[in-house]
Amino acid sequence: MNPPSQRTKDVPTHIKNRALVEQRRRQIVDASVQLFIEHGFHKTTTRQIARASGFSIGSLYEYVASKEDVLYLVCDAIHAEIETGTTRALNKAKEGKQTLIEMIRAYFMVCHKMSDHIQLIYAEMHSLPGEWKKRVLENEVRITGIFVEELAHLMSNGDLPRLTEDSVELIAHNISVLGHMWTFRRWFLARHYSIDDYIKLQTEFILGLATGKQPA
Repeated sequence: MNPPSQRTKDVPTHIKNRALVEQRRRQIVDASVQLFIEHGFHKTTTRQIARASGFSIGSLYEYVASKEDVLYLVCDAIHAEIETGTTRALNKAKEGKQTLIEMIRAYFMVCHKMSDHIQLIYAEMHSLPGEWKKRVLENEVRITGIFVEELAHLMSNGDLPRLTEDSVELIAHNISVLGHMWTFRRWFLARHYSIDDYIKLQTEFILGLATGKQPA
Protein backbone atom coordinates (compact mmCIF):
# COMPACT_ATOMS: atom_id res chain seq x y z
CA MET A 1 0.00 0.00 0.00
CA ASN A 2 1.56 3.30 -1.04
CA PRO A 3 1.42 6.00 1.65
CA PRO A 4 0.06 9.38 0.58
CA SER A 5 3.50 11.03 0.79
CA GLN A 6 4.70 8.75 -2.00
CA ARG A 7 1.61 9.00 -4.17
CA THR A 8 1.42 12.80 -4.06
CA LYS A 9 4.96 13.01 -5.42
CA ASP A 10 3.14 12.63 -8.75
CA VAL A 11 2.35 16.36 -8.34
CA PRO A 12 5.69 18.25 -8.43
CA THR A 13 6.70 20.78 -5.76
CA HIS A 14 9.93 22.56 -4.83
CA ILE A 15 9.07 22.41 -1.12
CA LYS A 16 11.35 19.85 0.59
CA ASN A 17 9.32 19.41 3.80
CA ARG A 18 6.98 16.55 2.87
CA ALA A 19 4.86 16.92 6.01
CA LEU A 20 4.29 20.58 5.23
CA VAL A 21 3.41 19.72 1.63
CA GLU A 22 0.82 17.20 2.85
CA GLN A 23 -0.68 19.70 5.29
CA ARG A 24 -0.87 22.57 2.79
CA ARG A 25 -2.23 20.40 0.02
CA ARG A 26 -4.98 19.11 2.28
CA GLN A 27 -5.96 22.73 3.01
CA ILE A 28 -6.11 23.36 -0.72
CA VAL A 29 -8.14 20.21 -1.38
CA ASP A 30 -10.75 20.89 1.30
CA ALA A 31 -11.21 24.52 0.21
CA SER A 32 -11.34 23.60 -3.48
CA VAL A 33 -14.01 20.92 -3.14
CA GLN A 34 -16.57 23.47 -1.97
CA LEU A 35 -15.59 25.92 -4.71
CA PHE A 36 -15.83 23.25 -7.41
CA ILE A 37 -19.25 22.17 -6.17
CA GLU A 38 -20.54 25.75 -5.95
CA HIS A 39 -19.09 27.18 -9.17
CA GLY A 40 -18.14 24.12 -11.21
CA PHE A 41 -14.61 22.92 -11.88
CA HIS A 42 -14.09 24.88 -15.10
CA LYS A 43 -15.46 28.18 -13.76
CA THR A 44 -13.40 28.09 -10.56
CA THR A 45 -10.16 30.07 -10.83
CA THR A 46 -6.85 29.35 -9.16
CA ARG A 47 -7.10 32.82 -7.58
CA GLN A 48 -10.37 31.76 -5.89
CA ILE A 49 -8.70 28.55 -4.71
CA ALA A 50 -5.78 30.51 -3.25
CA ARG A 51 -8.09 32.91 -1.42
CA ALA A 52 -10.28 30.12 0.01
CA SER A 53 -7.18 28.17 1.09
CA GLY A 54 -5.67 31.19 2.85
CA PHE A 55 -2.71 31.50 0.46
CA SER A 56 -1.43 34.12 -1.92
CA ILE A 57 -1.54 33.04 -5.55
CA GLY A 58 2.27 32.76 -5.47
CA SER A 59 2.19 30.49 -2.42
CA LEU A 60 -0.48 28.31 -4.01
CA TYR A 61 1.77 27.65 -6.99
CA GLU A 62 4.45 26.35 -4.66
CA TYR A 63 2.20 23.33 -3.97
CA VAL A 64 0.19 22.87 -7.19
CA ALA A 65 0.62 24.01 -10.77
CA SER A 66 -2.99 23.81 -11.98
CA LYS A 67 -6.61 23.05 -11.10
CA GLU A 68 -6.05 19.56 -12.54
CA ASP A 69 -3.37 19.05 -9.88
CA VAL A 70 -5.94 19.95 -7.24
CA LEU A 71 -8.54 17.56 -8.67
CA TYR A 72 -6.03 14.73 -8.67
CA LEU A 73 -5.18 15.54 -5.04
CA VAL A 74 -8.89 15.32 -4.15
CA CYS A 75 -8.83 11.74 -5.42
CA ASP A 76 -5.63 11.06 -3.51
CA ALA A 77 -7.14 12.44 -0.28
CA ILE A 78 -10.11 10.06 -0.56
CA HIS A 79 -7.92 7.02 -1.19
CA ALA A 80 -5.52 7.98 1.60
CA GLU A 81 -8.39 8.24 4.11
CA ILE A 82 -9.79 4.88 3.02
CA GLU A 83 -6.42 3.13 3.26
CA THR A 84 -5.71 4.64 6.66
CA GLY A 85 -9.15 3.71 8.02
CA THR A 86 -9.25 0.16 6.70
CA THR A 87 -5.64 -0.53 7.76
CA ARG A 88 -6.39 0.72 11.27
CA ALA A 89 -9.48 -1.50 11.41
CA LEU A 90 -7.47 -4.47 10.16
CA ASN A 91 -4.85 -3.98 12.85
CA LYS A 92 -7.17 -3.51 15.82
CA ALA A 93 -10.09 -5.84 15.06
CA LYS A 94 -10.54 -9.28 16.54
CA GLU A 95 -10.08 -12.38 14.44
CA GLY A 96 -12.70 -13.83 12.15
CA LYS A 97 -15.53 -12.01 10.41
CA GLN A 98 -15.29 -9.14 12.92
CA THR A 99 -12.23 -7.89 11.04
CA LEU A 100 -14.21 -7.60 7.81
CA ILE A 101 -17.07 -5.94 9.69
CA GLU A 102 -14.73 -3.31 11.12
CA MET A 103 -13.11 -2.71 7.73
CA ILE A 104 -16.50 -2.20 6.08
CA ARG A 105 -17.46 0.24 8.82
CA ALA A 106 -14.22 2.20 8.41
CA TYR A 107 -14.72 2.40 4.65
CA PHE A 108 -18.35 3.48 4.88
CA MET A 109 -17.48 6.15 7.45
CA VAL A 110 -14.91 7.63 5.07
CA CYS A 111 -17.56 7.71 2.34
CA HIS A 112 -19.88 9.48 4.79
CA LYS A 113 -17.22 11.96 5.89
CA MET A 114 -16.01 12.71 2.36
CA SER A 115 -19.32 12.64 0.50
CA ASP A 116 -18.68 15.98 -1.20
CA HIS A 117 -15.23 14.88 -2.35
CA ILE A 118 -16.58 11.63 -3.82
CA GLN A 119 -19.47 13.32 -5.63
CA LEU A 120 -17.05 15.84 -7.09
CA ILE A 121 -14.75 13.16 -8.46
CA TYR A 122 -17.61 11.31 -10.14
CA ALA A 123 -18.80 14.57 -11.70
CA GLU A 124 -15.38 15.82 -12.84
CA MET A 125 -13.31 12.69 -13.51
CA HIS A 126 -13.37 13.52 -17.24
CA SER A 127 -11.46 16.75 -16.49
CA LEU A 128 -8.35 14.85 -15.38
CA PRO A 129 -5.49 14.29 -17.83
CA GLY A 130 -5.50 10.74 -19.22
CA GLU A 131 -2.52 9.48 -17.20
CA TRP A 132 -3.93 10.71 -13.90
CA LYS A 133 -7.36 9.35 -14.69
CA LYS A 134 -5.69 5.97 -15.22
CA ARG A 135 -3.94 6.22 -11.84
CA VAL A 136 -7.16 7.16 -10.06
CA LEU A 137 -8.92 4.13 -11.52
CA GLU A 138 -5.95 1.93 -10.57
CA ASN A 139 -6.24 3.24 -7.00
CA GLU A 140 -9.96 2.40 -6.99
CA VAL A 141 -9.13 -1.17 -7.99
CA ARG A 142 -6.44 -1.31 -5.30
CA ILE A 143 -8.95 -0.21 -2.65
CA THR A 144 -11.29 -2.98 -3.78
CA GLY A 145 -8.33 -5.35 -3.57
CA ILE A 146 -8.06 -4.67 0.17
CA PHE A 147 -11.45 -6.35 0.61
CA VAL A 148 -10.59 -9.13 -1.84
CA GLU A 149 -7.55 -9.97 0.29
CA GLU A 150 -9.52 -9.98 3.53
CA LEU A 151 -12.28 -12.18 2.07
CA ALA A 152 -9.63 -14.61 0.81
CA HIS A 153 -7.96 -14.59 4.24
CA LEU A 154 -11.25 -15.40 5.98
CA MET A 155 -11.92 -18.26 3.56
CA SER A 156 -8.45 -19.72 4.13
CA ASN A 157 -9.07 -19.66 7.90
CA GLY A 158 -12.47 -21.30 7.54
CA ASP A 159 -14.36 -18.19 8.72
CA LEU A 160 -16.19 -17.97 5.39
CA PRO A 161 -17.26 -20.75 3.02
CA ARG A 162 -15.19 -21.31 -0.10
CA LEU A 163 -16.23 -18.99 -2.93
CA THR A 164 -15.08 -18.72 -6.52
CA GLU A 165 -12.55 -16.04 -7.37
CA ASP A 166 -15.18 -14.23 -9.43
CA SER A 167 -17.63 -14.24 -6.51
CA VAL A 168 -15.03 -12.83 -4.11
CA GLU A 169 -14.15 -10.04 -6.54
CA LEU A 170 -17.81 -9.19 -7.09
CA ILE A 171 -18.50 -9.05 -3.33
CA ALA A 172 -15.52 -6.71 -2.90
CA HIS A 173 -16.85 -4.44 -5.64
CA ASN A 174 -20.26 -4.52 -3.95
CA ILE A 175 -18.64 -3.17 -0.78
CA SER A 176 -17.04 -0.34 -2.77
CA VAL A 177 -20.26 0.61 -4.53
CA LEU A 178 -22.47 0.36 -1.43
CA GLY A 179 -20.19 2.84 0.32
CA HIS A 180 -20.61 5.25 -2.58
CA MET A 181 -24.36 4.64 -2.61
CA TRP A 182 -24.65 6.41 0.74
CA THR A 183 -22.91 9.38 -0.86
CA PHE A 184 -25.23 9.59 -3.86
CA ARG A 185 -28.52 8.59 -2.18
CA ARG A 186 -28.00 10.27 1.17
CA TRP A 187 -30.62 12.87 0.21
CA PHE A 188 -33.17 10.03 0.52
CA LEU A 189 -31.47 7.44 2.74
CA ALA A 190 -30.67 9.88 5.56
CA ARG A 191 -34.40 10.48 6.03
CA HIS A 192 -34.88 6.82 6.93
CA TYR A 193 -31.53 5.59 8.29
CA SER A 194 -28.73 6.94 10.39
CA ILE A 195 -25.25 6.19 9.04
CA ASP A 196 -24.92 3.53 11.77
CA ASP A 197 -28.19 1.89 10.69
CA TYR A 198 -27.08 1.96 7.08
CA ILE A 199 -23.72 0.37 7.89
CA LYS A 200 -25.36 -2.35 10.00
CA LEU A 201 -27.92 -3.30 7.34
CA GLN A 202 -25.46 -3.22 4.46
CA THR A 203 -22.89 -5.24 6.43
CA GLU A 204 -25.54 -7.90 7.06
CA PHE A 205 -26.30 -7.89 3.33
CA ILE A 206 -22.60 -8.23 2.41
CA LEU A 207 -22.05 -11.05 4.90
CA GLY A 208 -25.14 -12.71 3.46
CA LEU A 209 -23.54 -12.62 0.02
CA ALA A 210 -20.33 -14.11 1.44
CA THR A 211 -22.01 -16.86 3.48
CA GLY A 212 -25.06 -17.55 1.29
CA LYS A 213 -27.34 -16.62 4.19
CA GLN A 214 -29.36 -13.49 3.53
CA PRO A 215 -30.95 -11.79 6.56
CA ALA A 216 -34.67 -12.32 7.00
